[in-house]
Amino acid sequence: MIHVVAGILRDEQGRVLLAQRPSGKHLAGLWEFPGGKCEPGESPEAALRRELAEEIGIETGAIEPLLAVPWHYPEKSVVLDTYAVCTWRGEVHGREGQSLRWVSVAELSALPLPPADRPVVTALRLPRHYPITPEPGADEGPFLRAFGALLDAGETCIQLRCKTVGPARLRALARSVCKLAGSTGAHILINGDVSLAAELGAGAHLPASTLMSLSSRELPLGRWLAASCHDARELAHAAAIGVDFAVLGPVLPTPSHPQSTALGWNRFAELVASAPLPVYALGGVGAADLAMAKRAGAQGVAGISAFWPAA
Repeated sequence: MIHVVAGILRDEQGRVLLAQRPSGKHLAGLWEFPGGKCEPGESPEAALRRELAEEIGIETGAIEPLLAVPWHYPEKSVVLDTYAVCTWRGEVHGREGQSLRWVSVAELSALPLPPADRPVVTALRLPRHYPITPEPGADEGPFLRAFGALLDAGETCIQLRCKTVGPARLRALARSVCKLAGSTGAHILINGDVSLAAELGAGAHLPASTLMSLSSRELPLGRWLAASCHDARELAHAAAIGVDFAVLGPVLPTPSHPQSTALGWNRFAELVASAPLPVYALGGVGAADLAMAKRAGAQGVAGISAFWPAA
């Protein structure tokens, strides 16, 4: 596979830099994140610094890994290794005559991009945390207050996971949660009920068993569709049907699922490296494990007890 690196540069308005692929090259005319191929024996970090100097005339400072995307085109297979460029020196300009443009993250989805760049756009839109709700008690007041506290803490993507309630109560609870989130712009993903998510204009989260029973995406593009995965087969199927992101675990032993074998960080990293979509670490992890999760290739961390406010 061809190893390609790309840098995500943001200006003061938070816009992202794109470069247009020149005529005569693979995927000519499409817009992409600037970068290029790794030379033999060259590390991805060194390749990125060299490519950005050659292509857009900047000296790269601090960088952070964002997402590695394995992708198979009809003509060739690539691994697109992307990094957030935190600091740089110099004035951005197209040294090879290519067109450049700064666009907002919200505009990226509407632009003609190479397919391998699409998961990177998803990663740019997703937060580092993916909190999951516990089961609601008999009194929904404390549950909704805790949910409101999550929103007040700045969480922007939350899974409503209610396995023990009936359909009528789930619908009412989902309506209440979506109403709370509406004023904040946070995204709600309803676990296990795609039809209810479609009805409420929310996202959906697929349990692994549901994921493996589907042959296509059953939620419109533009609404988050996530899935729970435990192995390479489930991750591959999630990508094949168009799931936006996955949670993978358990990474570490967890009291809530003592019968499940923990993957460990090394196996987690191996599985993430083969997945062409953003993946959250789940199981025995919390906000304190974010740096470790990022080193393993994760989008961030997901969990229940690690994020749910104490009563």
